Amino acid sequence: MSKKILLASVVLASLAPAAAFAQSGGAAAGAATGAVGGAIVGGPVGAAVGGVTGAIVGGIADQQQPEFRQYVTTQSVPSYTYKEEVRVGATLPESGVTFYEVPAQYKVKGYRYTVVNNTPVLVEPGTRKIVQVIR
Repeated sequence: MSKKILLASVVLASLAPAAAFAQSGGAAAGAATGAVGGAIVGGPVGAAVGGVTGAIVGGIADQQQPEFRQYVTTQSVPSYTYKEEVRVGATLPESGVTFYEVPAQYKVKGYRYTVVNNTPVLVEPGTRKIVQVIR
């Protein structure tokens, strides 16, 4: 049993750089890393769950964030004043916030963007949760 735990620890440690890349590399990379990590921990079912969870982490890739930020600036989207910390996982209120389509060139599906406290964010529109803060 301890050999399995040790092996799983070694494999997970080797995945840390890939996981970091997945968070900056978008949904596809996040899905791949999540599936591998899930397979190690939970077999085929873990792979499926990990793949879905990893894909949710995806957003606008690091190298596209400055371009997207510039795009949002050119759209003159009004900034919503939020009294809480602007962070991933924060839930925006039901009223007063307008969500906008993300252009196809950023390859982000299922999310919308808005500006909160002068910072562009990606939001899951069904839950109004912030999934990515664009710095």
